[in-house]
Amino acid sequence: MATLTHDAPAGRLTSGIGIALVSAGSFGLSGSLARGLLDLGWTAGAATLARVAIAALALLIPGLMALRGDWSLLRRGAGTIVTYGLFAVVGAQLCYFMAVGTLDVSVALLIEYLSPVVVVAWLWLRHGHRPARATFVGAGFAAVGLVLLLDVIGGGPLSTTGVAWALGAMVGAAVYFLISGDDRTGLPPITLAAGGLAVALVGLIVVAALGILPVTFVAGTVHFVPFDAPVWAVLAALGVITGGVSYVTGIAATRRLGARLASFVGLFEVVAATLLAWFLLGQTPGATQFAGAALVLLGVIVVKLGEKDDVAVADAPVLAVPPTMPPTVEPPTVVAA
Repeated sequence: MATLTHDAPAGRLTSGIGIALVSAGSFGLSGSLARGLLDLGWTAGAATLARVAIAALALLIPGLMALRGDWSLLRRGAGTIVTYGLFAVVGAQLCYFMAVGTLDVSVALLIEYLSPVVVVAWLWLRHGHRPARATFVGAGFAAVGLVLLLDVIGGGPLSTTGVAWALGAMVGAAVYFLISGDDRTGLPPITLAAGGLAVALVGLIVVAALGILPVTFVAGTVHFVPFDAPVWAVLAALGVITGGVSYVTGIAATRRLGARLASFVGLFEVVAATLLAWFLLGQTPGATQFAGAALVLLGVIVVKLGEKDDVAVADAPVLAVPPTMPPTVEPPTVVAA
């Protein structure tokens, strides 16, 4: 019987949280690396396109090898791969970049990282997985922590268009966790990541060709506070670490923790981004931001304490993405990144 993972057995928590933190840290590095490219003259679209292209190429062969010759997994999981690529990768990134065109970056991030609320609501309303009271309390702590961490208090009036784009990014982030937590198709994490990134690359090329996403590449040296680096080295890190490693470990972690808990642990991306920006860009966080990080940590701990030890298992997928062929085998064990 295929299972969905929205909560995690105790035996998988330690590895799941560890892998999730690696994913959050990898994602968090992308902002600082991309900022270095932007300061050199790159557009956000060019940085995103390069990141996705390099990640897709890096994962292509390992992703195919992970299938072990069972090509039917690709046919069964085609819908999941396309949805993951278009919503979790292209949708989240494109909507976010469109949002920051009219919103402060911190405000856009705050809205996008409300995605755990969407995950909790979907699992509750669609599948009847009512969250524990501690989940609501933890979500409150995490939300206040994000407000402090991103320092959005005291901002001016918000752009309606910008908020709409940021909400789109929030939905994309929620889809990322929901699909990552559904191993019904049996796709190994690295295969799902590789396929999704390949689909995302095609989508980004299309929107770039249509002029929706401006693309400008510049050669030279990227300057960070502690060191300088050639563009190729920054691109390699941006693609392999913040693209390949982040998505593979994110999927593997979500299958261990479940979409709900993983979405809250994923908030550490904001903490990691703040600390890495401090080191690489010299953007020193204040006492308020450290307090916000502590509240985010407290919120995640409270959510975890509220998770039930006896994991509920349901027959329906977390996110309804029907396979193109009916399953004929049990999903294989999760392949760790």
